[in-house]
Amino acid sequence: MNDWLDDLRTAVAFLTRLPMSHPMGPIGGAVGLLFLGMRAVGVPDLAAAALALGASTILTGALHEDGLADVADGFGGGRDTAAKLEIMRDSRLGTYGALILMVSFVTKLSALAALPDAIVVQGLIAAHALARGVLPVMSMGLPYARQDGLAANAGRPDLATAGIAGAFALVIALLALPWSDALWAALVAAAAAIGMAWLAQRQIGGQTGDVLGGAEQLGETAILVLLAARLA
Repeated sequence: MNDWLDDLRTAVAFLTRLPMSHPMGPIGGAVGLLFLGMRAVGVPDLAAAALALGASTILTGALHEDGLADVADGFGGGRDTAAKLEIMRDSRLGTYGALILMVSFVTKLSALAALPDAIVVQGLIAAHALARGVLPVMSMGLPYARQDGLAANAGRPDLATAGIAGAFALVIALLALPWSDALWAALVAAAAAIGMAWLAQRQIGGQTGDVLGGAEQLGETAILVLLAARLA
């Protein structure tokens, strides 16, 4: 039980900014309901989507967006592995990071605004679950690029833990979406994680917390685009 509680604290710290004294809520569902509420009172779709995504970053503390930006700055601006890792630790936002955040936000914004009411909440729940559910598998398979930092301190999950996390995410997606859309979304999330893992291995020799956060953002964005293309 103590090990389970330690894992829960790590997950909440890694995936949200919610304090441990409060239960971890269904972030995707809350964001979807906020978006639908604004739509219902006449807020334009793009504005409603922007405000809903802003609320999402408040709940997560923009942890994953920060990781994506740091990855872009480090991989794009560093001359060698040491320089890339140093840039990724720098709290300042660079050109590559600003550009990737802009592209990611506008892509998610457009995809969310295009979704019909009937699929908004379910789509966001599935996207949030799957984009996070693949991270333990990704973490299990990649070496650490450095021996300190968030990823190394969190520890490496074993096969059973990673499998359970992925299975839970898939079940959530299957409950939220038609089975074919859920399976496609799972494949897209896996492809985003594999792509980020391959890139991180080539660029810095493994994973960091920023790499995992960047993978979550790629997966979430790709799933929303997929759902908009299939269901809008």
